[in-house]
Amino acid sequence: MDPYQDDPRWSVAERVAAAARRRFPAEVLAVAVHGPLAHGGGDGEVGLLIATYRPGTGPRPATRRVDGVLVDLTVTAADDHLERARSIMALWPLVADRYVTTRALHDPTGWLPALRDEHLATLARARPAEFTGAARQAWYRGCAAHARAARLAQWYETDQALLMLGEARLAAATVNGLLGRTYFRDPGDAVRRTGLAGADMTEVGAVLARQSEELAARGRPVDGTVDDLLAG
Repeated sequence: MDPYQDDPRWSVAERVAAAARRRFPAEVLAVAVHGPLAHGGGDGEVGLLIATYRPGTGPRPATRRVDGVLVDLTVTAADDHLERARSIMALWPLVADRYVTTRALHDPTGWLPALRDEHLATLARARPAEFTGAARQAWYRGCAAHARAARLAQWYETDQALLMLGEARLAAATVNGLLGRTYFRDPGDAVRRTGLAGADMTEVGAVLARQSEELAARGRPVDGTVDDLLAG
């Protein structure tokens, strides 16, 4: 017996895929499950990807509950998604799983294997500097979130401070993923696997400090000049 079929989330995913194909027969190229469910387990939402032949067609992206199951529907033009799969960006550790590990619900042209192969080829060609540059951008985002969290804590804006601290944790986890060429199933998986899920303000600050040293050792400090800023 297929273990996927025992999960009620899988039944919902199949129904959504069938409905999308029925309502948009000329626009839907492929439908796939990504995230924890595609790995055969995990809890939480159903991540669904619908690839269309042309931009702006097919259903709209949405997040809804269907029969008690939360469905996060991503809709993208196939060519646009393929182009993103060929790039190493700051969010790579959080999105790469969608290129590499998906489970097809509808894919008559073999687009999903082609997507995976294109991304793996990109990784094989990528130079260390590409990952370091992307890590630096993620680090800036984490540093800004951590600084804001600290200020909010000083002002006793505890709830907002915790939200910003969560952003800093995720950004720091993303930096670790880029530096180690490791991708994650979802944001929760990222902070768990990097040991940042329960990190407090001081611990996250220490992680960011260590990351800044590693980034500098890899070729360029995180601090720069005005000319560096204007040169991009």
